[in-house]
Amino acid sequence: MVPVALAGTLLYLALRGADWRAIWTVLSRMRPLYFALACSVASVACLFRALRWRVLLAAGQPIRRREVFWATMAGYLGNCYLPGRAGELVRTFIVSSRSSLSATYVLTTALMERLTDAIALVILASLALLGVEPRPEWLGRVFGSGAALAGIGALALFVLPRFQARLARLVELLPARASLRRRIAAMLEQLFLGLGTLRDPGRGLKFVALTLLIWAVDAAGSMVLARSIGLRLPFRLALVLLAGLGLGSALPSVPGYVGIYQYVAVTVLVPFGFTRTDALAYILLAQAGIYLVVTVWGTIGLSRALPGLRNQFRHWRAESGRAHALA
Repeated sequence: MVPVALAGTLLYLALRGADWRAIWTVLSRMRPLYFALACSVASVACLFRALRWRVLLAAGQPIRRREVFWATMAGYLGNCYLPGRAGELVRTFIVSSRSSLSATYVLTTALMERLTDAIALVILASLALLGVEPRPEWLGRVFGSGAALAGIGALALFVLPRFQARLARLVELLPARASLRRRIAAMLEQLFLGLGTLRDPGRGLKFVALTLLIWAVDAAGSMVLARSIGLRLPFRLALVLLAGLGLGSALPSVPGYVGIYQYVAVTVLVPFGFTRTDALAYILLAQAGIYLVVTVWGTIGLSRALPGLRNQFRHWRAESGRAHALA
């Protein structure tokens, strides 16, 4: 109920007083070639995201690039159409079913990727706002505070693994059966293994380089998309908008981030000279592009993964039945 209520409230605030005839007029002048180019750029960004995730996964086991790409797109498909960011579980199960990596390890790397994305976005947006005048004071405060929190989050990623031994000792003291303690200890081990993937300097450098490339490509794609309907979106403002959308997507949301994306677009773009009509037209077109790209590539990825997922489910059900019989 919370995601629905939040989406409804933000959608009302964003669309209140909107001139739908004017929005349609802006959208009707969309140039298909520019829109197709923006979708192509978005597809390239998705490929880079898959390669970045592969950097983390490779710490546990090397996986073919195409397998990670299709799993990534199937996961994004889940995020677009399923509630609660269920796509993260989809791509986790696909990769773990096609490798010897545990689901705990794979999910940890997926969540780490999301967290580091948020950290990078806030820092990049804060840098993009430097020297930009005039700018809303509240926007500077939001990203300034966000940059401080991002720094704390980055520090926590490197500090948490130091507590692995202490947590392992606490698990041994739990008043539970030995089999349950062993299972919890194994999950903790995989969790910390996933958290430690960026401690290798070479791997960390690759991850950072790909992150910068991803957001540069995404910003360029946003600029092309704006051009398709005759709008000018500067690179700096594109980064700020992407940061707002990225942070907004962390809120409880309905599939497709309906309401959140509209509110963020109006809140970020209007203070920088966009009309409310232009901001809404842009974000509606952007969401259409996202759905198009993710649906095409994600459907292919999911269709490729379904046989393996069915086998994995049968294996899991059989293992659960044997464990229940032994109990």
